[in-house]
Amino acid sequence: MHVLLLKEPRDEESGPDPYVKELASYGHKATLIPVLSFKFVSLNTLSDKLFQADYYGGLIFTSPRAVEAVVKSLEADERKEEWDQSMRDKWNTKSIYVVGKATAALVKSLGLKTLGEDTGTAEILSRVIIEREDKKMSPLLFPCGSLKREVLPTALRDNGVPLETMTVYQTAEHPDLKKNLKNYFTEQGTPASIAFFSPSGVRFCLEVIQRLSGKQLMQIKFAAIGPTTRDAMAAEGLGVSCTAEKPTGEHLAAAIAKALQEPSTGHSA
Repeated sequence: MHVLLLKEPRDEESGPDPYVKELASYGHKATLIPVLSFKFVSLNTLSDKLFQADYYGGLIFTSPRAVEAVVKSLEADERKEEWDQSMRDKWNTKSIYVVGKATAALVKSLGLKTLGEDTGTAEILSRVIIEREDKKMSPLLFPCGSLKREVLPTALRDNGVPLETMTVYQTAEHPDLKKNLKNYFTEQGTPASIAFFSPSGVRFCLEVIQRLSGKQLMQIKFAAIGPTTRDAMAAEGLGVSCTAEKPTGEHLAAAIAKALQEPSTGHSA
């Protein structure tokens, strides 16, 4: 069966996309359509903060894009050598918190040791941080996107954990999104399942998908990568057939495969 994944393809250098690969193992043909575009901002300021490790108690990363901003900031100021020689080791004496394995892998490529990669959500990670950190500590530096949710910052502040947030990328709708969706539905027809990967993906895609699928909308099994995305789908009145137990290709593919074996119950639009 055809499955539409509303996410950008993985870098070709790092091999086949794990979501496509896992779904293929169940006999389903998955297609990726990128939903978001990103613009990095304040990289010089970020670079400066990364070289003030003594001021901070640690780092928090909740998205791969924030780690990419760090990589770019080091390149921009030609500070990679200095990072490798001394600054990386300074940060490794502190706590480096991450959500999810994809983000953790990127953080590890910077030579940093990670905590919390199995948490899966910012909400669960915030509980780990609160349990581990001293309220008298130096602030944690949290590079993030313009559309970040306030769950983690609010939880930390409510529990007295000092935090410094910094917007390092801005998120917008991918310029080719509507065209790519139209082409997909024209060429492939209505997919058996559609998976959303973020609340912003729901916001940018849902109306177009409703229009393109028409009466067949009721037959689509809608999947969510996690509880935050699931809640955003439900808030739009969309029936959610399944949610990945963890935000990985393996768990999402298993959830979709199971949902596709079940009879359609229909969705409210």
